[in-house]
Amino acid sequence: MLPRTIFESEHELFRDTARRYFQERVAPHAERWREQGYCDRAAFTDAGAQGYLLMWADEAYGGAGMSDFRYEQILVEENIRHGEPSLFLTLHSRLVGPYLGMLGNAEQKARLLPPAIRGEKILGIAMTEPAAGSDLAGIRTHAVDQGDHWLLNGSKTYISNGQIGDVFIVAARTVPEQRHGLGLFIVERGMEGFERGRNLKKIGMQAQDTSELFFRNVRVPKDNVLGDPTQGFKSLAHFLSEERLISMVQYTTAAQLAWDLTLDFIRERRVFGKPVGAFQNARFKMAEMRAHIDAAQVWVDYCVTLHNAGKLTGEIAAQGKLLCSELEGRVVDECLQLHGGAGYMQEYRISRLYTDARISRIYAGTSEIMKEIIARGIGLDDRKMT
Repeated sequence: MLPRTIFESEHELFRDTARRYFQERVAPHAERWREQGYCDRAAFTDAGAQGYLLMWADEAYGGAGMSDFRYEQILVEENIRHGEPSLFLTLHSRLVGPYLGMLGNAEQKARLLPPAIRGEKILGIAMTEPAAGSDLAGIRTHAVDQGDHWLLNGSKTYISNGQIGDVFIVAARTVPEQRHGLGLFIVERGMEGFERGRNLKKIGMQAQDTSELFFRNVRVPKDNVLGDPTQGFKSLAHFLSEERLISMVQYTTAAQLAWDLTLDFIRERRVFGKPVGAFQNARFKMAEMRAHIDAAQVWVDYCVTLHNAGKLTGEIAAQGKLLCSELEGRVVDECLQLHGGAGYMQEYRISRLYTDARISRIYAGTSEIMKEIIARGIGLDDRKMT
């Protein structure tokens, strides 16, 4: 494993504290959470008490005012290694929270940021629909201006924190004749007409509640509109770069963890009188994966540096998301194979890494959509090549 040069001494101290937190306060609950299909709400209030939620938020709201993404990177890495990957603290803090922080007005921030920082109000974002996934412009959920409120109708699916969430940023069409005419609306627990569907059963991420959401004539107050109600598409596109960076951190960390577990296993597991790791096939597979994981980690750390400098573009984020999600898929598959029959047993952690990894090439934009974004960035735009 290559030395990582982007972290300073204060980051490593933070990592040590975070590692102990996930080992002692999260890991003991993970199996129960996977069985019940969601993480306890107390996990969020506990993380809030540690100061781990919305760390970027201003101290006036109860945040730490830490804009350095490396601290969030450390939380993601340590949660995957020592906690429970299905505990989506980062979705709450860095995928949804910034919508409130950057687009919210003074009243919205004063009302919603403090309880979100404390973990008392759990955040979610509702973009995906049955007929609109990576193509946000295909959203059909719509909102109509009724003067003193907006009337929201439609449905969303595959929404993370869907069961336990309290505040959702909902993308809805506000300008029917414009493909990108979307608005963003704050929908809160208890609003009349807002209903949750079932907690969807998944092959991986068992402790993460993923739900359908329904909006039937929901009266959304004008105070719950985020920014310009016709410019939501631009905001969604802007925040997707950080979402994909977070994903890159997750995927590379999971690949590294799978490699570590497999190295230990093949050193101990014996076949024909010698360790599995003594066979050329195992040695060459591990060597190849080592090189690829190191290369991906350098890329991820570089992208974090770009993001801290405000220079991470959508095209670069798409490259990283494609690279790291495909790498994770290959690595966990190879590592499970090196475990043999044990890899297929749920008692071995590699089996969970394998099933968890399959979603990585789909959410936050499929690999196919990432290729489209990258191709357009190099001038191969099918919309202009006629």
